[in-house]
Amino acid sequence: MQNLKEIRKRIASVKSTRQITQAMKMVAAAKLRKVQNRVIQLRPYTNTLKSVLNHIIDALEFDIDDPLFTQRPVKKVLIVAISSNRGLCGAFNVNVVKKVQALVDQYQKQGIKTEILGVGRKASLILQKRGYDVISSENQYIEEISYENSKQLANKLLGLFLSGQYDKIEIVRNSFKSAGSQMILSEQFLPLQRPEDTGKSYQAYYIFDPSAKEILRELIYNKMLFTDIFYALLDSYSAEQAARMTAMHKATDNASELIRQLTLTYNKARQAAITKEILEVVNGAEALKNRQ
Repeated sequence: MQNLKEIRKRIASVKSTRQITQAMKMVAAAKLRKVQNRVIQLRPYTNTLKSVLNHIIDALEFDIDDPLFTQRPVKKVLIVAISSNRGLCGAFNVNVVKKVQALVDQYQKQGIKTEILGVGRKASLILQKRGYDVISSENQYIEEISYENSKQLANKLLGLFLSGQYDKIEIVRNSFKSAGSQMILSEQFLPLQRPEDTGKSYQAYYIFDPSAKEILRELIYNKMLFTDIFYALLDSYSAEQAARMTAMHKATDNASELIRQLTLTYNKARQAAITKEILEVVNGAEALKNRQ
């Protein structure tokens, strides 16, 4: 049986841990509500922007000569792994690592070289330790998510693609599904994919000034790419906070259960100690009585 003093210390330690996990759960919940409001506000804008772009492309009758739409032979791929800078968020970062590893293996089988750009410290460190080619870790974009930061990251990826360093850029990230569930996504960022031909023509409904090609270029280079990155970072951050909230909730419940078990063990040990003391007193009294 454990010493009573040791059990009391352990109960106090677990209670202290439970207070920390409970506080972290509440902080994650507050951050999740805040970032979800930003995502909800951004979603109608992104949907409308993509709809307008599709209408313009349809009006051009798919006559697009922009280099961002050019499908080059894929010889080298950049995988952008969006994770977190901090841990204690369950399988959030591990899922990103697993997806990246699966993609790298898939491309290697096809004889395609891959490199990884980490956005967030955790996945980058794990992938580096496992021997993957991580060219850089851009932790600042996760630390403070803003439209300006998203523009910097999008411009960096845009430059890498247009310079010919990479023939394809993919983004791997978590997506917020619900407070208790996240979904891992792999999305092609560049080159841009043409929308499927629906058979509808919007050409008759629009008069373009300047030309449709100029408007398309302006929207893609100065709006859509930045917005896509901004949305991806916000969605990943939402999933991170949801994962952390769930992980801390489970940790708090586990701490409560451990405290219950330790308290039961303490009471049993205390009862055994009292019983032992009573027996010693009784035996001592009997021994004195027998001497008399």
